[in-house]
Amino acid sequence: MLRYVILLHETPPDYPRGTHYDVMFESAGMLRTWAIDSPPAPACDLAAEQLADHRLAYLEFEGEVSGGRGRVSRWDGGAFDVLEDAESRIELRLSGGRLAGGRIVLTRPALEANLWRLCYYAD
Repeated sequence: MLRYVILLHETPPDYPRGTHYDVMFESAGMLRTWAIDSPPAPACDLAAEQLADHRLAYLEFEGEVSGGRGRVSRWDGGAFDVLEDAESRIELRLSGGRLAGGRIVLTRPALEANLWRLCYYAD
């Protein structure tokens, strides 16, 4: 099974991106990553900016991020199954902590490079 983690990323006051959550899913030896402003909640519809892939080390990492980029702490994590992985839609079934048994659906409305929507369904 593949793993996921959702990290609370608290950034310094002068950092370009404010405090946010990093949603990370294991894929091909890396973590596909999106930034969202609040944690997933049932039937939420959140703007999700796709970021550069991150290292697998973030699956277990908590603490200060190098380069004065703030601090991360684990909000949720566990394993997932891929239900769909297409160019404009990704659907994953989660098993883990807070979001166990639910699904995350990421959609890219206009196929623009980094702009997605994230919805969580508790099922």
